[in-house]
Amino acid sequence: MKRNNSKKQFGKNPERNTHKRKSKERQKKELEKLLDGIGTSSYGAKIKISDDGGRGARTSAKSRHDEMRAEGVFSSSKSGFGFVAVEGEERDIFIPDGKTRGAIDGDRVLIIYHKYKSFTGEIKTEGRVVDIISYGRKTLIGTVEVERSFGHRKGGKRFILVPDDSKISIYPELVTLEGIKPGDKIEAKLLRKNSYKLECEPLVNFGKTDSREANYSAILSECGIDVDFTKEEEAEAAFFASRPVECGERADFRDEIIFTIDGESAKDLDDAISLKRLRGGGYELGVHIADVSYYVAERSHLDRAVMARGTSVYFTDKVVPMLPGSLSNGACSLNAGEDKYALSAIIKLSKNGDILETEIKPSVIRSSLRGVYSEVNAIFEKRADEKINEKYKSVIPTLEKMYGLYLILREKSERRGALELDSPEAEIILNDSGEPCDIVRRERKDAEKLIEAFMLVANEAVATKLHDAKIPCVYRIHEPPSPDKLSEFLNYAHNMGFDTSYISKEKCEPRDFKRLLDAAYENGVSIPLSYSMLRSMSKAKYSSEIMDHFGLSLSKYCHFTSPIRRLSDLATHRIIHKVMLDGKRPELYISYAKRAAAAATEAELRALSAERRIENLYKVIYMQSRIGEEFDATVSSVTAFGLFCMPENTCEGLVPISELGASFIFDEKNLSIRSRDVIYRLGDKVRVRLDEADIIRGKLRYSIV
Repeated sequence: MKRNNSKKQFGKNPERNTHKRKSKERQKKELEKLLDGIGTSSYGAKIKISDDGGRGARTSAKSRHDEMRAEGVFSSSKSGFGFVAVEGEERDIFIPDGKTRGAIDGDRVLIIYHKYKSFTGEIKTEGRVVDIISYGRKTLIGTVEVERSFGHRKGGKRFILVPDDSKISIYPELVTLEGIKPGDKIEAKLLRKNSYKLECEPLVNFGKTDSREANYSAILSECGIDVDFTKEEEAEAAFFASRPVECGERADFRDEIIFTIDGESAKDLDDAISLKRLRGGGYELGVHIADVSYYVAERSHLDRAVMARGTSVYFTDKVVPMLPGSLSNGACSLNAGEDKYALSAIIKLSKNGDILETEIKPSVIRSSLRGVYSEVNAIFEKRADEKINEKYKSVIPTLEKMYGLYLILREKSERRGALELDSPEAEIILNDSGEPCDIVRRERKDAEKLIEAFMLVANEAVATKLHDAKIPCVYRIHEPPSPDKLSEFLNYAHNMGFDTSYISKEKCEPRDFKRLLDAAYENGVSIPLSYSMLRSMSKAKYSSEIMDHFGLSLSKYCHFTSPIRRLSDLATHRIIHKVMLDGKRPELYISYAKRAAAAATEAELRALSAERRIENLYKVIYMQSRIGEEFDATVSSVTAFGLFCMPENTCEGLVPISELGASFIFDEKNLSIRSRDVIYRLGDKVRVRLDEADIIRGKLRYSIV
């Protein structure tokens, strides 16, 4: 039988060629019809977003799947694929590599996607980007490298920017160097002429990419931390700081026993305390806060600077203040022996620590002592030396009363179910050259907790007074865990062997979480349970609308005690002055409270990101000399891509799941990584070896020993 050589005859078969041409024409018409039906994109294609919540009709009568249209923010991966969160879908839409249309992390995109059933029976989604609606990133930080390219117009090589962010797998080409050399860390402006070609031009050269200084500066820039003040802001601060302090109509508390207690290195001292016993066993607690609003006039240069910065940012070796130094470390700081303006909350408490009455007064104070946490702790622990006892001689009787009130407040906090999660903090010790020479766990002892308890009472008292008087306020709120997060946490706690039947998934209470934490402490597994509980929590934020603070188990709470370093506190002070004390109409400050709450929340997230990344940078620098060493560690997080392990020095790093072996899989339900014979869970003790310390990305990589 003779075989038909279809390969040879294909080009000579006019009927088959005609069929192929008609098929292409039909596909082209269907595509044009699709694009005509969905509007116009920035690249000439016609795109239209459906009005049915992203669940549009089929794109083609002959489509294999029911395809839907939606838009969302693209989240990319270092492997080239990505995901898009779509409202109404439980899971993010998977976008395979090659179907991203050049989108990078943060871009808002239009996608077409479909659902399908996997071989396990699970319903999954997959889609493709059809248009980039808006660009999420305007600049990019990374390292300049040379890429060899045979026959390239620049003599066989081109200069590219390798992003610090590993989620971006596209390396833009530099259109100009302007003094930039390979190995430099720079910030570059992205040039996106079309969706498939990414170029950039240098904006800032931070220096050599493996240096501490370059990485430090790059983090500040990327997180939007403005280090310098303008000449106008500095001049305005200096002018107000030069004004003499006069008592006038203010309450004069200069003869009262008032003092501060702070960390040894603190320079912006914005809170001082006093305490008296009342007849019947109650207390009169005075919380005297720097009156920063006196120095920051409405709609001034400083006012705009405060709204833009939102918070001071605290790093290992420096502070980026919210206010110029002439105010933050000078006129506003409650330095010992100096007359200072304050806003004093005089709070009467019952013998059980309940708030009975609150009075807020503009005042003049003179701190009699600059207390230090470590010294006060030595007094509380009966180990103070002669020098410390001599320094605190005039306030030791008051400190003893304060310690008694602190114990009452602590017990009250425990009774109402306030949560205290076991979250380790690092103390990074630097040598004379500014390099990290040791990292230890930071301890919070009774002196720190006493100040925290007194500030919490003041914040609750002020929030309650403003709310009851129907005066606007910038509240600090903390929503309960979402149902999904709560369900995950309760499942994890149940699998650890704890009874969770008393916790309602519809309306959980802080005291229920507290009960569970107490049980974990008794069983010696508080750390893993705290980690998991923390993951389930919503983030606290600021709001002009009052809501409960879940973590503190309080119905009314604001920030009043740190106006030198937080916009939220300064805004509350201003409203107190203008409305409560000066008699202005409350409605005049509703809009201001909303703007301040939004700006303060955004600034807090920005500052937390910068502080965490700088801390990680110092940890990586410290651990670079310890590659190959072994450490006892705790599994602090379990993810689909590996285990995060934390040694005693808090230098957390990743053990990639690929390093564990092909037989290991991620068990999402039980938050574990397991094989047939071995299982790793949150809180497990492991022995790890440090394999890599990546200064550019601020990450450590371990392997299990």
